Amino acid sequence: MNTFSRSIAPQDPPAPEPFARWKWTLADLDRMTEAGIIPEGRNVELIDGELYALSAKGNRHEMVRSELLASMFARRPPHVKVFSELGWRPRGDVYLEPGLLLTEARATAAACPTDAVLLLIEIADTSRSYDLKVKAPIYARLGVRELWVIDADTLITTVFREPHESGYQSRIEVAAGDLLVPALIDGFSLRVADLGIEPEGA
Repeated sequence: MNTFSRSIAPQDPPAPEPFARWKWTLADLDRMTEAGIIPEGRNVELIDGELYALSAKGNRHEMVRSELLASMFARRPPHVKVFSELGWRPRGDVYLEPGLLLTEARATAAACPTDAVLLLIEIADTSRSYDLKVKAPIYARLGVRELWVIDADTLITTVFREPHESGYQSRIEVAAGDLLVPALIDGFSLRVADLGIEPEGA
């Protein structure tokens, strides 16, 4: 009897098909919150249908935010409203909690259109990379005309202007002792150094 054999070269297994990524909606987020799936007090944001769990805010963040909020309320022009860490729903697949939102008087906390936003401020400590690399691009795509990201440690402010689908076209850094002048709020300016907070390690 003749025996025939043949060798078969081993082959790599086929590459797995990529899993479809689930896109969440504001309705999904509301249902998960109501059902207790998202624990009370746990801050999350929804960006382009993806959920982000926010890291806990540090002491420096809260110190800068509190002093900044007090200064804004005391010195803002009468036609400008100031909201702090409101749940902002600018569109159906986006839910954000900006540090401070300065708006035209017509805006309300429940419904603040993007074109009513005069200035948006984020205070960055543990969230620095997230604020600069994730949130700044979405704010640009939403059409927020001016964004300040204040570093809670160095007190340097990164000012973003000229929003575009691809991101902000203008980005400059302003030292704590230099004057910040919003482009859209007449008669208002700010020096972060005047908040009375020393830079970390100073």
